[in-house]
Amino acid sequence: MTAITRRIGSLSVSAIGYGAMPLSYGRQNPPTHDEAIATIHAALDAGITLIDTADMYAPSWDTMGHNEELVAEGVRTWSGDARKVVIASKGGIVRGPGKDGQEESKGRDGSLAYLRSALEKTLANLGQDSVDLYYWHRPDRSIRYAEGVEALATLQQEGLIREVGISNANVEEIDVALDVLGAGNLAAVQNQFSPTFFHTSLGELRRCREIGAAFVPWGPLGGAGGGAAAVGETFPQIARVAEAHDVSPQRVVLAWELSLGPHVVPIPGAARPASVIDSAQAPSLQLTTAEVEDLNSILG
Repeated sequence: MTAITRRIGSLSVSAIGYGAMPLSYGRQNPPTHDEAIATIHAALDAGITLIDTADMYAPSWDTMGHNEELVAEGVRTWSGDARKVVIASKGGIVRGPGKDGQEESKGRDGSLAYLRSALEKTLANLGQDSVDLYYWHRPDRSIRYAEGVEALATLQQEGLIREVGISNANVEEIDVALDVLGAGNLAAVQNQFSPTFFHTSLGELRRCREIGAAFVPWGPLGGAGGGAAAVGETFPQIARVAEAHDVSPQRVVLAWELSLGPHVVPIPGAARPASVIDSAQAPSLQLTTAEVEDLNSILG
């Protein structure tokens, strides 16, 4: 069990979290139910105490909540002490039956009424009275950004949310959320960030450090579609460090991202126990100053 932890608001979590999305969404060949539960158990056994899910992570529009239910079952059936496990979820993306020949429709709704309904379903899926960390998943451009954050603040005041986060937000939206919630009350910003995707999220990473919010990279290894698997081939800096330490390029990427600030908490996804076990070992990989400088050259 790793003792290396970081803060998300009032929550203490492992420096590396686990993104559970691949168990339910975004893969042509998703794992079986038993394989999914085994992967969650492997993450927890490896010392990971932050699991990230969302209501829209599901095989189809009419199975919304699938991933949340899997995560809840995995934590509930784990043989260890689950009291320190933090579950984060997200709401605000709408999925429904398709139109004009499409399989399904997607939209966004950041209204208080919708987020309340989504959160109530999330709590039922998780079997909890409140959620540890709840993000507004993506901005709803039909409303003022502050309105969606105000909705989360209301739900937090009602005791349904412990810590509030926003996801896929730019610097301006981070500042709007800060204005609505007050200094110190925006717990986390979850944005895409990796060696292959940082141009629109590096500023957000830096802004989070300034305001004391956690920055939670999703897709931290390069995302689906081969980006994560080929990261060592794409970046010679990563390959050099991986060879020097005799570890996977993916572990090097996560260790480097942790070096970008004590507020950074990557949540690599995984559909197999071996992948999440490897990721969980990133905090113990000691990079030299020269190696960090070499890896920082990725950012230009």
